[in-house]
Amino acid sequence: MIEDFLLQRFCPGKAPRETFRAELIRLCNEFIASGLADSSFETELTNGEDGALWSRMSEALTYDLLRHSHELVDPDMAAGPDFLVTNGDQRVWIEVICPSPNDIPHEWLVFQEGATNFPHEAILLRWTAAIKEKAEKCIGSACGKKKGYIEKGIVNTDDAYVIAVNGCQLRNGPFSALYGISQFPFAVEALFPVGPIQVTMCKETLEVVDEGHQFRPFILNKNKAEVPADTFLDPRYNAISAVWAIDLNGAAVLDSEQPKVVVHNPNANNPLPQGFLPADSDFVTMPVGEDGYVLNRVVVN
Repeated sequence: MIEDFLLQRFCPGKAPRETFRAELIRLCNEFIASGLADSSFETELTNGEDGALWSRMSEALTYDLLRHSHELVDPDMAAGPDFLVTNGDQRVWIEVICPSPNDIPHEWLVFQEGATNFPHEAILLRWTAAIKEKAEKCIGSACGKKKGYIEKGIVNTDDAYVIAVNGCQLRNGPFSALYGISQFPFAVEALFPVGPIQVTMCKETLEVVDEGHQFRPFILNKNKAEVPADTFLDPRYNAISAVWAIDLNGAAVLDSEQPKVVVHNPNANNPLPQGFLPADSDFVTMPVGEDGYVLNRVVVN
């Protein structure tokens, strides 16, 4: 069923399409064989909806990454997070989400020759929404109407909890779009108040007197409402250990760029060690003064 669906979805043809399809089929079959895919994996993957396809494919892709570096534990909980690994005696839960390209201009998603606008704010809103959705799966909704994994007793208060966000549906055609207007990953822009690079000039002399990143604690959505962009500075989210930002669609088999970074929460109740997850680099903070942080990029591979 998966093979027939992917053959139609990605068009019959020879290499590189044949190679790409074969890789996706391998990923799905190995994930199912592992026993970690839930009973609706195949049905949702093949229901014809792109959102469902990439949501489920993201699980298979994340499994493929994790299995090479960690022993995955079957938590035997259908209603819990997607994956469970261990860090010594500590449990580390990983919840996967692949945000859909809602409100992203079509001309950005389908690569064309020539210049195009970078819809960085629209993309960032997809990241903030994805992170909030999966954070509340753990801690519950702000209004208290929906219980989270912690209140349900699935995730313990001393467990680490990681949100894996696969940004593959927000790409500019074949090119990765993991990094935002600040030149930091979109995940950093969603978790810390880091905005575009700005330059301050003297009106009289036109000399540059200051430059750096704009302080941006929120971003406006299409309704002009303020959407917080400083999640890791909000104590409500201290149960979130890190966000694992990935850009995976199976095209690594064709040598396509598939970047991965981990952004650590400096206020996490249960921090995640640097280098624990497969990534090109980790983003960590160092405290400065009474209420400041310096954000550092640490290359781990």
